[in-house]
Amino acid sequence: MPSGTHDLTEIKRRMQGAVQVFKQELGGLRTGRASTSLLDHVQVEAYGSTMPLNQLATVSVPEPRLLQVQVWDRSQVHAVEKAISAANLGLTPNTEGATLRLRIPELNEERRKELVKVAHKYAEAAKVAARHVRRDSLENLKKLEKDRQIGEDDQERMAAEVQKAIDQTITEIDTVLAAKEKEIMTV
Repeated sequence: MPSGTHDLTEIKRRMQGAVQVFKQELGGLRTGRASTSLLDHVQVEAYGSTMPLNQLATVSVPEPRLLQVQVWDRSQVHAVEKAISAANLGLTPNTEGATLRLRIPELNEERRKELVKVAHKYAEAAKVAARHVRRDSLENLKKLEKDRQIGEDDQERMAAEVQKAIDQTITEIDTVLAAKEKEIMTV
């Protein structure tokens, strides 16, 4: 944030960025239910470069525990297969022509607990990122006050707004985490 300004909208946007990254990371956690987001991070070596799977195929969920990958160019089926296997998702492609089917296995209790721990790590990282935004904002406000660009009352009011924004962000992260934890443990 440039010195000499205080933009609460920008601060909230940066905090929401941390929440969005957290949600994306949670989407990649494999629960016992099929979700197209499981393959969002799969990168395929194709046509001489690395590209996201969604640029080579359509991913769908025909059944609650089955992912289907329809590769558009049959010559790339092997590359897609290899990329899915290399992604360490614990999924084995079953290939028929240009279609890959991925069965989502049941999760055992131990694996569920591991996934919950990973989700908590992601949540903590998101909270830390949001707190960094708060810290930068509060330092900026102190500097603005010190440079006499704002008064003490304005500095305190703006600091309270920043604190309110971080509180809302932390609450949102906790809510999303609780929902994911419930999903993992009850699939």
